[in-house]
Amino acid sequence: MTAPVDGSALEARVGHYYQMDNPYLVGREKVREYARAVQDYHPSHWDAAAAADLGYSGVVAPLTFTSTPAMACNRRMFESVVVGYDTYLQTEEVFEQHRPIVAGDELHIDVELTSIRRVAGRDLITVTNTFTDMAGERVHTLHTTVVGITADEISPGTMAAVQKAMMHDVDFSGIGAPGDSYIKTVRARGRSARGPGHRPKSGDAVVR
Repeated sequence: MTAPVDGSALEARVGHYYQMDNPYLVGREKVREYARAVQDYHPSHWDAAAAADLGYSGVVAPLTFTSTPAMACNRRMFESVVVGYDTYLQTEEVFEQHRPIVAGDELHIDVELTSIRRVAGRDLITVTNTFTDMAGERVHTLHTTVVGITADEISPGTMAAVQKAMMHDVDFSGIGAPGDSYIKTVRARGRSARGPGHRPKSGDAVVR
């Protein structure tokens, strides 16, 4: 069981930012693997020729494809920045596609803690991932909202019922209290994240 959550200490961490060290290469087989997992059988996700007929240079990733690399990138945030909880329940993902992602894309992935809200006695925590291509153009934005849960807030019966919504890839061992040694890193001045409350531009595809 972790130490109790200090709301003010966590709120002070909003804006914490980091970028993954290496770009993420969108592989053709990864696109097909994801399309199979979500049962999306549009030809453009499977066949390079079908994608080329639509004007794309490679098979097209399903819109929610970014959830997989984002989850890996967000582990550091939930293991060392947003602390004081025993588990997290994912409540919402908002996908904004600024252009289709295709096999062969190399994407830089930013991670930013964009919001912590207290609602009905629970902490709703939003992390925003920004995907940019090698030219620096934003191609996708993903907002993931989770609820922070401590051990005394959830019964064994409820835990079993919400297993599918829990974040299973986060290592909770060794996670400390919000007061533990912490250094805040922020986005460079002049570069802002698109927070979960912004209005998408015309042409952006948004899925909730």
